[in-house]
Amino acid sequence: MAPHPQVNDRPTILRIAVPSPLRTSFDYRPPVGVPIASIQPGVRLRIPFGRSTRIGILLAKVNHSELAPDRLKAALQVLDPEPLLPRASLDFLLWTSRYYHHPIGETLFTALPVALRRGAAATRSKAALHWRPSATGRAVDATTLGRAPRQQAVLQALQSHSDGLDEVALRGIHKDWRCVLKTLQEKAWVESCDAPQVVTKKPARDWQPNTAQQLAIETVDVRRGCFQPYLLDGVTGSGKTEVYLELAERTIAAGQQVLILVPEIGLSPQMISRYQRRLQAPFAVLHSGLSQRERLDGWLAARDGEAAIVIGTRSAIFVPLARPGLFIVDEEHDPSYKQQDGLRYSARDLAVIRARNAAAPIVLGSATPSLESLRNVEAGRYERLHLPARVGNARPPGISIIDLRKQPPHAPLAPPLLSAMERCLEKGEQALLFVNRRGYAPVYLCHSCGAISDCPRCDAHMVLHQKSGRLRCHHCGTEQAPPSKCPACGAAAFIPVGAGTQRISTSLQERLPKARILRIDRDSTRRKGAMEGALEQIHAGEVDILVGTQMLAKGHHFPKVTLVGILDADGGLFGTDFRASERLAQLIVQVAGRAGRGERPGQVYIQTHHPDHRLLHALVEKGYENFAQAALRERQEAALPPYSWLALLRAEAPTQKANFGFLEAARSLAEKILAPGLMLLGPVPAVMERRRGRYRARLLMQADSREVMQTRLDPWLDTLQRHKSARRVRWSLDIDPVEVD
Repeated sequence: MAPHPQVNDRPTILRIAVPSPLRTSFDYRPPVGVPIASIQPGVRLRIPFGRSTRIGILLAKVNHSELAPDRLKAALQVLDPEPLLPRASLDFLLWTSRYYHHPIGETLFTALPVALRRGAAATRSKAALHWRPSATGRAVDATTLGRAPRQQAVLQALQSHSDGLDEVALRGIHKDWRCVLKTLQEKAWVESCDAPQVVTKKPARDWQPNTAQQLAIETVDVRRGCFQPYLLDGVTGSGKTEVYLELAERTIAAGQQVLILVPEIGLSPQMISRYQRRLQAPFAVLHSGLSQRERLDGWLAARDGEAAIVIGTRSAIFVPLARPGLFIVDEEHDPSYKQQDGLRYSARDLAVIRARNAAAPIVLGSATPSLESLRNVEAGRYERLHLPARVGNARPPGISIIDLRKQPPHAPLAPPLLSAMERCLEKGEQALLFVNRRGYAPVYLCHSCGAISDCPRCDAHMVLHQKSGRLRCHHCGTEQAPPSKCPACGAAAFIPVGAGTQRISTSLQERLPKARILRIDRDSTRRKGAMEGALEQIHAGEVDILVGTQMLAKGHHFPKVTLVGILDADGGLFGTDFRASERLAQLIVQVAGRAGRGERPGQVYIQTHHPDHRLLHALVEKGYENFAQAALRERQEAALPPYSWLALLRAEAPTQKANFGFLEAARSLAEKILAPGLMLLGPVPAVMERRRGRYRARLLMQADSREVMQTRLDPWLDTLQRHKSARRVRWSLDIDPVEVD
């Protein structure tokens, strides 16, 4: 349809992005009585949409539309007097929408706090009161409060910030900061004060970088104001965070902002506390564990330049920054940076794009770098900064492999590991046991006929949970009571098989009744603030044995942990995904890295039924770097990422027939636009074919060139979304998938 001309060439039409699955924007006339010159791109507007009203974001003002002027509806209200999204943020989000081929409206609204998506005013809550140590409090030796670790932590933070801390800062130190502060006030150790001015002086520090750290710091600092990605490749305990701190300090002193991404909420309190002790500057925290008001306040503080430091998880990559000067991605290898629904973006990859747009350096840190980042170093796109040794006197832990074939059957803990734990506890040290299965037992099996209690909605086993005494599916959340009799043979002989975190904890308590055992997994830390409380117990020495999942493997510093046990290393040795071996290698190295980070040496025990597996031996004998180089050679020979690019089309429906009908149509349409170096694989059922009562299938596009694949996707998707079979399934496109399932 030809555009309808307007009376003049002045912009009179608003092109608005609306949160909708449609891959387009929508044209509207300005609200009645509002001059169009006063409405700028980036503002929110309330608009009529179908039979309801929606909130949209203005993309541009144009002077033509494919609809006739009399068919255009008028917007109802302008919600923001000034652009909510600065031009740089709007351009970045437009790029994101194009790269991931995701509807622009959904992309823009993914980047906003929930309160702004719902039309709340873009204003911060009343300025928070600040607190500082009183004259009496400044004279208190906080190290004498060992029996009151919460008071100690808050008082030390206040003593290191004599001008005061606000609510956001105190919340980052402890979840129950109000109760702690009340106690300190009763002792006359703290007092309220006015909000301080931003401190620009360089605070004193109690550490000196070693040669490798200093080289890394100076290499990045000399390129301030220029875009350059750096891979900070440092062994566990090598002091990567200290490098981040020094670079952040210099960036803030130059009047710029720092954005720091962490993979998990659980790492935020620990990192926030370290930054508070070191840096004297306002900061914002952004993650899903905050209230809507807290997220909005942090988002606005970052956008307006009031927060010099912004620390957050994956979604924080979208927060606008007034003066971006440095980007840091901690644990850059972690798959948590990839969003798995809706806008399927990689926060790590988008951080590189933001740094490029801002002409700022970006530091990607990890002890186990992703193969993608190592490939970028190999290709000269990233510069590698290496921290080869642990700081201070800490030494790498010794690693021993325990052959489970030679141990008593069905015992989750082999005798050599139990003996080592007993010796560890006798010396007053801490032990950490890693088992990547929560719950009590991952399989509930009939001892008579072998039947297994499976989820009625998923192709997965139900997991027995001890506290509730119920079976639960970890994929869809379905719960049910354990069967009294086997539905297959009628026998009352069901037994729990395998061991999750709950069963390991119970078994340990029976074997070591005096040990103080703490379990950390998604179930035990579900309540707000539970993870912070658990970390406090660990650091205060109130725990002897930690039993946990991957939540304990990422970036934590436990100086009293000298023994680590990896209870089941076999799960990733024979995975169906081509990244399975890389993930297992990273996990083993990261978990092992929790041992011996203090003055005392560490020891790691890996339990396995495959002690001769080449992956385990490569890690134990030659380390992660040797494994990674071998894995890169294999990927290159197989033409797999990072030497090729993938786009995964997923479909789910009540029947597999509908999925395959849609994906076969998608393949036929794609074959018409294929180019050299571009191929299609599938369609095939997903590895877990049925989840939440719906069937799943996939079609994979693989390309030798990212550019060739990107140019073919738009015309393919435009045709595909109009195909009649697309209405019978839920479908999505995943660019650069991290899980090919």
